[in-house]
Parts: sequence; structure tokens; C-alpha cells
Amino acid sequence: MHWSYEINLPATQPAQPLRKLLTAWLLPSHLVHDLRIHQRVLVNGLYRSMNQLVSGGETVTLTFVPTDFKEPFPDVWPDSAATVSVLYETADLLVVNKTRGSKTHPNLPWERGTTLNHVAAYLGPDAPGPYILSRLDQETTGALLMTKTPAVVPIMVRNIAEKRVHRTYLAWVHGQLTGSGTFTAPIGRDPEDKRKRLVNGVHAQSAVTHYEVLEHRGNATLVKLWLETGRTHQLRVHLTAAGHPLIGDPLYGPPSKDRLRLHCWRLGFPQPFTLDQGETTVTAPVPADFDQFHQD
Repeated sequence: MHWSYEINLPATQPAQPLRKLLTAWLLPSHLVHDLRIHQRVLVNGLYRSMNQLVSGGETVTLTFVPTDFKEPFPDVWPDSAATVSVLYETADLLVVNKTRGSKTHPNLPWERGTTLNHVAAYLGPDAPGPYILSRLDQETTGALLMTKTPAVVPIMVRNIAEKRVHRTYLAWVHGQLTGSGTFTAPIGRDPEDKRKRLVNGVHAQSAVTHYEVLEHRGNATLVKLWLETGRTHQLRVHLTAAGHPLIGDPLYGPPSKDRLRLHCWRLGFPQPFTLDQGETTVTAPVPADFDQFHQD
């Protein structure tokens, strides 16, 4: 098995050394090395050394093989017990709409019933993936980003680390939150409950959450949230610390008959193997019962 990419460079792209182009595409150095020594990078069908220039209008072909990757084939059992709701799909990327109550991925290799198991069944037995890029808590709904080939994983991981992947959430919270602003309190572990995180907890790390109030209903507020960092339970912890826990939050909120009202509404991300600074935006439909809950 191998994975080949034929990339036609835009006519307006300035000439640059091939190595610089591959690095600009966020390919890690070990992949650039493998492509070079095995001559699996071609320009217009011919091998070209890494220091030679490539220009706009030329075609670059990259071929990856399983030995290029530490884990080329994830060990995920297919499980077609649930229908996968696909929001966006290319040859490389997949965004699905995760349902409430579904775990994102198995904790044990033989576990089934998670979103990742369902996506494995959707892609079929000949697909090497899926490879998960973003995660959502079990009760959180919405857009979940994956790749279908291992070649794109390190590129998208870099994009996430360098904050070029943008996640916007919608949430109903308790109380009358107003206006807009930013939560910046660092988040660490809760020393009294290993399931939970805590503002200024053990080994706290920086955490930044922006918010904007959209609507009030009784003693509840609909808020739009977007992240600069991706700490575990970040949104839930920041809102709880502000005195506005999420409605239905079983860990951080008051006892409730409702399930968690948190939805990953929008994902924005760059396309792999491009220098274009544009962003692809995918929106996940809000669950029908999202605004149906018990008032305080």
C-alpha cells in the first residue's frame, strides 16, 4: 500500500527550493528525509534534488509508504451499529457530526460503539484510517475532525498546535452571563477528584477561552465560545469558575435532569499541501433538543 499526492502548484507561486516548499507544507523533517533518500518526490514526473527550485505551474508528486509512519494503521474495530453523519469529506479529511452520548474513541483496542468505530465502518475495510485529530467529551455533540490517510496526520497536528484550526462552540449555561470577554485562568488537575480539572489546579497550564453571549432565557444564557488552547474540560472548567456551569454538566454543574448542552458548532482549518492562507469552514447542525431543558 502507498499514498500518492499530485499537487499542481499555482501559476503565481514564487520559485523556491524543493526542501523549502515541503517544509512550508508542514511535512516533518523525517518525512522529507524519507522522500529524498528514496526519490519519492518528483517534479513534473522526474526526481529533483531538494536544493533545486520549483516554480509556479509545475507539478509535485509525493509518494508515502507505511514505513514512513510510526503507526500507519490504527487498530480500530469497525462497528456499523450507528449511522455516521458526514459534514465534510475529501480524499484526505473527514468531519463528522458526533452525537450526544457517543465516546469519541475506544479506550481499549477491542472496544466498540464509539464514533471512531463507526467511522471505521463507514470508510470500509480497504481504508487505512481513520486517524482522529480532535476530541469531544462523551456528552458533547458536534463537529469532529479526522484524516483518512497517515500522510496528512502530522500536517494537521502542526496546524492544530500552531492554532490554525479554529473551534467554535455553542453552550447553554446557568445564570445571566452578559456581554463578551475572555477567560484566562490556568487549568490543572483537581487533587480531590482525578476525573476533574480545576482552575489553578495541580500542574496548571495556560488556558484561554473567548466568549460572546447570544441569548437569555429565564435563568439560562446561550453563549458562543472559541478556544485558543485545548486543555481537558477547558470550557466546562472556565465557565464553572465564572459561576456559570454548563446546563446538564454531570461533573461540574448542579444536579440536573438534563444532559450536557455543549455543541462544537463550527470548525475552521487550512487544507493540507497548500500555501494558501484560506480556511475551510464546516458547520455542524445544532441538535433539535439543544434549547429544550429544565429551567432553574
